[in-house]
Amino acid sequence: MLRGIRNASSNWLGKTLMTIVMGLLIVAFGIWGIADIFHGFGQSTLATVGGTEISTEQFRQIYTDRLQQIGRQLGRSLPPDQIKALGLDRQVLQQVIAETALDEDARRKGLNASDEEIRRQIMSDPNFKGANNVFDPARFAGLIRQMGYTEQRYVAEQRHTTLRREIAGTVAAGVEPSKTLLDMLNRFQNEQRTIDYIKLGAAQAGAIDPPTQEQLTSYFDAHKVQFRAPEFRKIAFVVMTPEEIAKRTTVSDDDARKLYENRKDRLSTPEKRQLWQILFPSLAEAQAARTKIAGGASFDDIAKERGLAASDTELGTISKSEIIDPTAAEAAFSLKPGEVSQPIQGKFGVALIKVGKIEPGNQPTYDSLAAKLKHDIAVDRARASVNDLHNKMEDERGGGASVVEAAKKLGLTAVTIDAVDRSGRAPDGKPVTGIPPGIDLIGQAFASDVGVDNEALQIGNNGFVWFDVLGVTPSRDRSLDEVKDKVEARWRDDQISSRLIAKAADMVRKLDQGGKLADEAAGLGLKLESAKAFKRDATDGLAAAVVAAAFRTAKGKAGQAPGAGNDEWVVFRVTDVKDPPLDLASDEMKKLKDGLQRSLSDEDIGQYIARLENEIGTTVNQAAVAQVTGATSNN
Repeated sequence: MLRGIRNASSNWLGKTLMTIVMGLLIVAFGIWGIADIFHGFGQSTLATVGGTEISTEQFRQIYTDRLQQIGRQLGRSLPPDQIKALGLDRQVLQQVIAETALDEDARRKGLNASDEEIRRQIMSDPNFKGANNVFDPARFAGLIRQMGYTEQRYVAEQRHTTLRREIAGTVAAGVEPSKTLLDMLNRFQNEQRTIDYIKLGAAQAGAIDPPTQEQLTSYFDAHKVQFRAPEFRKIAFVVMTPEEIAKRTTVSDDDARKLYENRKDRLSTPEKRQLWQILFPSLAEAQAARTKIAGGASFDDIAKERGLAASDTELGTISKSEIIDPTAAEAAFSLKPGEVSQPIQGKFGVALIKVGKIEPGNQPTYDSLAAKLKHDIAVDRARASVNDLHNKMEDERGGGASVVEAAKKLGLTAVTIDAVDRSGRAPDGKPVTGIPPGIDLIGQAFASDVGVDNEALQIGNNGFVWFDVLGVTPSRDRSLDEVKDKVEARWRDDQISSRLIAKAADMVRKLDQGGKLADEAAGLGLKLESAKAFKRDATDGLAAAVVAAAFRTAKGKAGQAPGAGNDEWVVFRVTDVKDPPLDLASDEMKKLKDGLQRSLSDEDIGQYIARLENEIGTTVNQAAVAQVTGATSNN
C-alpha cells in the first residue's frame, strides 16, 4: 500500500490527488469527527490562535493521536520519512489551528451545546450500543478508555465537535454544484470513443547497425546520470516474532499427539449425504407410500401425489450432525445410495428419507498433520516469550551492544545484508531476499546512519525488528566499461523509439491528408485493430498514453502515442465520439453530485477558516513544531 502511495505521488497529478485525499482525511477528523480539546495552559507555547494558546505538549499528544488514527486506517504506522514526504506533519498543524480557530469563533459568537444534547448524541451513537441496541454504559466506558479518553475529556471534545459542525454547516448551507459543472464532469467521465489503430514495433524501425565507439561514448556522456551507481548500505537486523522464535523450539511427539486428539473432531471431514424427505401426518399414510415405492413407484411420484415441489423435499448435502432429529439422522446414514427408508417416527412427524450421492468423510492421520501441529504449539509457546525477549533485547541495546552482539547473546539469528540500495536491490540489480514483510526496513535504514541507535520497528501486534546500519557506500558515476552492455542496449532502444516516432508522425500526416489507415497497415503487413466505446479510465487492451491521446484528438483525425513497451508505438484514427446524456436522476449522477457538494462545502469552510485565522490572529512557534515533528525549523 505504501509503495502504491509513493508511486501515486510521483507525478504532478498524483501529488495533487494525494494532497487532496490526505487533506480531506485529516480535515474530516477535526470538523466531522472527534478532535482534541486544549487545556492546561502555561506550558511552552507552540501556537497562539486568537486568545487561545496551544502548548508544545498538547500538540505533541494531538500529533501522536492523529498519526495513530491515520495508521489504523492504512493498517500500519507510517515511518517519519513518509510522514514528511506526504506533508502530514504540516497538515496536522494546520488542522489543529483550524479547530482552535473554530472553537474561538464559537466562543465569540456565544454558541453552546447543552448537556442534554451532548448526552443524546452519545447515547444514540451505535458504537456504544449493546446487543439489545440500547446504550451500554460499560461498553461506552471501555471504548473511550481504550482510545485514551476519560469521560470528562470525551464529553468536552464532543461539545467542541458539535459546535464546529454547527459553524461548518451554516457556512456550507445551500452549496450546490451547478448543472453546467455536473454536465462537464459527466462528459469528462462518461464520454466514449472508438478508434482504429495499428501497432508499430521494432520490425518497423528497420535494421539498426551496432553503435561505433564514438556514438557509444557520446551517448554515455549525455546520459551518465542514468547509469550512476546508487548509494548502498550494509545492514544487520534481527527479527523477533513468534514464528521466528518457533523455528528454534522443539516440540515432542507426545505434546503434538495430545493436541491431535483434542482437535481430532475439528480436523476431520464428516461424511455428507444428499437427502430428500417427505413428512406424513400418520404412520399409516407413510407405510402406504412406502408400499407404493416397493411396488415400483418412485420417491418423486409420491412427492407429486402430495403436491410437493422438489424444493419442498430436498434437504441438501449435509452431515449427520446437521440433522436435528437423531432418529432421522441414524436412519438416513444407514441407507445405501438410492435407497428409501422405512417410515421413521421422528420429532416432527413420520418421514420417508431418500439417499442420493454420498461424499465420504476423511480423518487425517497424525503423521500427515504432525509438522503443522508442532508448529502451532511452538508458535503458541513463542508468543508468550516475545515480550520477555523484547525487554532483554532492549536491555542489551541500552548497554551498548550491537544488533549482532545482542542477538547472539539471546540466541537469536541476526541477518546481514552486505549491500542494498533504496529500491531493495543488490549491486547485481536483483531484489534482496529475506527482508521481513510488513515494515519499511530499507527506508528506515536509509533514514538512519552508521552508529545510530535505532528504535525497534514493530510488526503487527506481537513482533519486532532491530537493525543497525553497518556501512554506507556512496553513490558514484560508473565508467563506460562497467556498464557498456547496458549503455548499448539503451542506445539501441532509443534508436528504435526515435525511428518509430518519426515513422508514426509521417503516417499521421498522410492520414490527415486523406490516407487510409487500412492501406498503411497493409503496406507494413500489420493488423488493423479497433477499440470500441472506451472511456478515459479504460485499462484493457490499450496503453494509458493511447487512451489519453485518443481523447485529445478530434473525430476523424489521426494521432499517435507510445504503446505498451519501449519498442511499440501506436498510430490511430478516432472513428466515433459519443457524448453521454445528463441524467440527474441516475444513481451515478447522484453520487457525483454528492461528492461535488461535499468538495465545494469543504472549500467554502476552508476559506471561512482562513479568513477567521487572519481576523483573530495566528502565530506559530516553528522551532517548537520542529521539536515535536522532527522537521527542520523554518526560522
